[in-house]
Amino acid sequence: MNLNSKNGMQSQFASDLPIHFRYFKKNTYSYSALIPVLPGADFVKSPAQGIMLYSFFTNQKKDVFEEVMTARADGISAFFIAGGPHPSGAPPETLQYFDAAVIGEGEETLPALVSKIMENNRNGTDLKSGLETIPGIAFKDNAGNLVTTPKRENVSLDSCPCFSPDNIWRPLEISRGCPHACKFCQTPQIFGHRMRHRSVTEIVKYEGYYDDLRFISSNAFAYGGNGVTAKPEKVRELLSSLSKLENKRIFFGTFPSEVRPEFVTEEMIDMVRSYCANDSLSIGAQSGSDAVLKEIGRGHSAEDVYTAAELCFSNNITPIVDFITGFPSETAEDQQKTLEMIDWLCQKGGEVRAHYLTPLPSTAYENVAPASVHPDICKKLGKLALGGKLKGTWENLTGKIE
Repeated sequence: MNLNSKNGMQSQFASDLPIHFRYFKKNTYSYSALIPVLPGADFVKSPAQGIMLYSFFTNQKKDVFEEVMTARADGISAFFIAGGPHPSGAPPETLQYFDAAVIGEGEETLPALVSKIMENNRNGTDLKSGLETIPGIAFKDNAGNLVTTPKRENVSLDSCPCFSPDNIWRPLEISRGCPHACKFCQTPQIFGHRMRHRSVTEIVKYEGYYDDLRFISSNAFAYGGNGVTAKPEKVRELLSSLSKLENKRIFFGTFPSEVRPEFVTEEMIDMVRSYCANDSLSIGAQSGSDAVLKEIGRGHSAEDVYTAAELCFSNNITPIVDFITGFPSETAEDQQKTLEMIDWLCQKGGEVRAHYLTPLPSTAYENVAPASVHPDICKKLGKLALGGKLKGTWENLTGKIE
């Protein structure tokens, strides 16, 4: 493949191909992390000639695949590279439409891949030549064979800029990875089972770009630790360092981060009240049934959720709790226990975010059929939603009018 051939890209791109991020509002967090490693790239809202970079989720794949097919049919000469959650979990499907896929983190892999493509283009050789030497990617060779290269080691967060000063589109990322193995979740597959943290020193360097400080972490209360055992002294070091900054409001343990219920303790709550501006916490519960929590590998109990919520209520903090319905092992009895927990939270003044299970690639539930939610449960959840304390989707809406 040579984009400088007579039938491909025009010769003015012989030295360097233009690099474009396909802009999607929902994917700006990913793009913000990658702009610093590809400083010459721009943003487009439709495919263009050159190297086209896409990052997308599973629920976006249909539109993305159709767009790439249409672009090729329209003769747009581009090398299409996919990354993000869906391509990382489903490279074979992705490569039915894309030329290459980045698997996992992109800060080191993507520049290496783009550099090799540029080199091939300048030399007038096939753009896929030598891609097999780049760890962390998948592609199809010219014979149509799937090639998956060895996994690349996870990056050190301190070595990766959090964003480009000209494109600050996301909160401060303080941690990556998760040691737990929840069957519905892609996080360990993409970022690894070991938690990694950006140092306090590095985090403080970035604070000047924000008015309000918000954070990205799979479990904010696990900052500085292994994700299984809390290290409150590390959390205190972070929050106390940030609290010294003038005219900054700290929002910790809130969206887009969350906290695990067993990490919610009096000490953690006290730190939130002492250093932070938020009067709520985002807590991942997922189910009110111990049987379901055990089956999905959550690593905490229903009682942990009740205890965490009670600690919040007693300290005038609103728990905003996430639940997932439709787990394949879920029975009507399990759903009733989840409803009872949700109802209790709402009656006490908490808030609930509901989600219907989406089987995601590379997870244990990739090929399962989500369970139906009993009509009576759906009806009761609907009534709670009308009261304004429950938001989201708790049933399969395929074929229904939303």
